[in-house]
Amino acid sequence: MSDDATPAPDLIEPDPEQEAEVAAFWDDVKHHAHLSAAPGYFGASPLEALQPPAFSFGDTPEQSDELLELILEGMKTATAGALWDYEAAGETLPSVGTLGIVLDGSGHPRALIVSTSVEVVPFDQVDDDFARAEGEGDRSLDYWRQEHKRFFSSVAVHDRGFAEDMPVVLERFELVWPKPD
Repeated sequence: MSDDATPAPDLIEPDPEQEAEVAAFWDDVKHHAHLSAAPGYFGASPLEALQPPAFSFGDTPEQSDELLELILEGMKTATAGALWDYEAAGETLPSVGTLGIVLDGSGHPRALIVSTSVEVVPFDQVDDDFARAEGEGDRSLDYWRQEHKRFFSSVAVHDRGFAEDMPVVLERFELVWPKPD
């Protein structure tokens, strides 16, 4: 589960309206984003055929909107999640090339991102560069550590608590759609 992410999709009651809206977004964006590298007579590419998961960043609708705006502005190009949360939720880690549909605070699809790197490091070894790529607050490592200690402690789906050396999944991503200016 990425930092600031809402609970795993299997933990949330499905909303048929939202599912339809996400499916329509995906149908539209996969063509605009040119995800099918092969001509149509070869059939759908794997990227085009499978709808990626939809999620929002943030633990409140307001924060989801703020973080989405940072993504759309190109300020937020990374996210972090506690490895223990992934394990407790039975989620697989993202991998390079993983697509995701980012929802706003009201649950509407607004952006498509793709993972460009994923690594697991201890919390206390996250560096300034990664904190800056998260794009939040004053973009400092001190802010990152303070906010993520709070976040990892308050929304954990595991029962291990917080530890300075806890493993953290660091994911970098690019905005695929809407295209950055």
